[in-house]
Amino acid sequence: MGKRITMFLFVIPLLVLSSLVDVKAEARKTLSEVDRKLKLLNKPAIKSIKSDDEDIIDCVDIYKQPAFDHPALRNHKIQRISFTSDTSNKPSSLVLSQTWQKGGSCPEGTIPIRRIQRHDLLRATSLEHYGRDGPKTFTVENSTNDKSGYHYGTKAESFSLPDHSAAYLRTTGSGYVGARGDINIWSPRIDLADDYSSAQIWLEGTNGNKFESIEVGWMANPKLFGDKQPRVFVRWTLDAYEKTGCINLICSGFVQTSQKIALGSAINPVSQDQGNQYEIKIRIDKDPNNGRWWLQFQDEVIGYWPGEILNALKQNAATVKWGGDVYSKNVKGVTPHTDTAMGSGNTPTLNPTTGNFGHACFIRNLRVVDNSLQVKYPEAPEYVEEENRCYGTYQNNTATEPLFYFGGPSLNRGLCR
Repeated sequence: MGKRITMFLFVIPLLVLSSLVDVKAEARKTLSEVDRKLKLLNKPAIKSIKSDDEDIIDCVDIYKQPAFDHPALRNHKIQRISFTSDTSNKPSSLVLSQTWQKGGSCPEGTIPIRRIQRHDLLRATSLEHYGRDGPKTFTVENSTNDKSGYHYGTKAESFSLPDHSAAYLRTTGSGYVGARGDINIWSPRIDLADDYSSAQIWLEGTNGNKFESIEVGWMANPKLFGDKQPRVFVRWTLDAYEKTGCINLICSGFVQTSQKIALGSAINPVSQDQGNQYEIKIRIDKDPNNGRWWLQFQDEVIGYWPGEILNALKQNAATVKWGGDVYSKNVKGVTPHTDTAMGSGNTPTLNPTTGNFGHACFIRNLRVVDNSLQVKYPEAPEYVEEENRCYGTYQNNTATEPLFYFGGPSLNRGLCR
C-alpha cells in the first residue's frame, strides 16, 4: 500500500509538469504564428511615428502597400485624381486631426499605415479572420415580413446580417455612381469585449445571392484597435463579409494615395452633448472609365477601391445607405442584449421641437450621384431600424438642409431586451 501511495505522489508532479510543458509549447506556437502573421501584414517602413495613444504609424513606400499583394494588382500603376468642388462638399468650420499627426508627417512617396502589433493579434478571435467579422450566413428579407425591426418609406429588399443591428436611411435605384455625407463624430459606449459601433456610408451591389459593398465612416472597435476611440475606417467585401475583403489596409484591395491620413488612426476632437459638434465629410465617386471608386475625406483624397477587385460595383451601386451599425453577438433576440450604444448613445426624438442637434448623432448633406452625374438628395428614401426598440432614426425635413438622426442607448432605452 505504501509503495502505491509513493508512486502516486511521484506521478502527480510529473503530470503537472507535463501539462505546464504543453501549455508553454502551445504559447510558443501561438506567438510564433502571430509573429509570422505580423511579417505578412506589416510592410517595411521608411519612417515610423509614435503616436500619443500608443499607435505606431509606419510611412511605407506607396508601391509597397498591402494593395499590391492582390493578384489582380501586381502590375497596377498608382492613379491620381483631383475633385472639383460641389455644393455638398463645403469646407468644415471646425478643424479635425488624427492623434498621430502631432508626432510628425510622412515624406513624399509614402503613405501612413497604422502598424499592427503583437497585442493586436493576441486580442483577435482568429488570425485567419483578423480585420473582418468572419464567416457567416445572412438572409434576404423584404421589409413587409421583417418582424424584428421597423421600416418606413419605400419598400425594398434588405440583407439582414446576424450579429449586426443597424439603423439607416436607404435609397435604391437603377444605379448610383457616387455618394456624399457629413457624419457626426461621437465616442459611443462599448459594452462587450467583441462589440463595435460605427457610423458610416455603404454603397452596395448584388453579387449573385450575396451583397457586395464598399464602406467608409468612423468606428469604435476595441477588439481591433485596442481602445474605444472613434477611428476613420474603410471596408469592402464581395460576399457579405464571408471570405473576401477587410477593414482598412489589413488585406490587399483598397489603394491608398494620401500621405496625410492613416486609416484606423483616432480622429479628434469628438462631439459633446449640447456642445461643439464635429463631423467628417465623405465623398465617394466612381471613375466612369475603369470602375474605380475614389474616396475623399474632408478635403483630402485618401485613395480608391480599384475596379480590378470588384464585380457588380464595377458598373454602379444599386443601393446607398447612411447610418449606424452595432456589431455584437448579443443582438436580435440574444439575451441579455448588449449595452453597446450607436452614434451618440442618445435616441433621436420624433418631436422636432425638442432638439436633436447636439444630442443625437446625425448625417447631413446626404447626396447621391446618378448615372447622369447629377448630384441630388436621395429620392424616395426608406428608413430602416433593424431593432427599433434599441436603435432609432428620425429625419428632420423641416430644415433647409434635412438632417438624418440615428442611434440609441440600447439597454438604457428601457424597451430593448
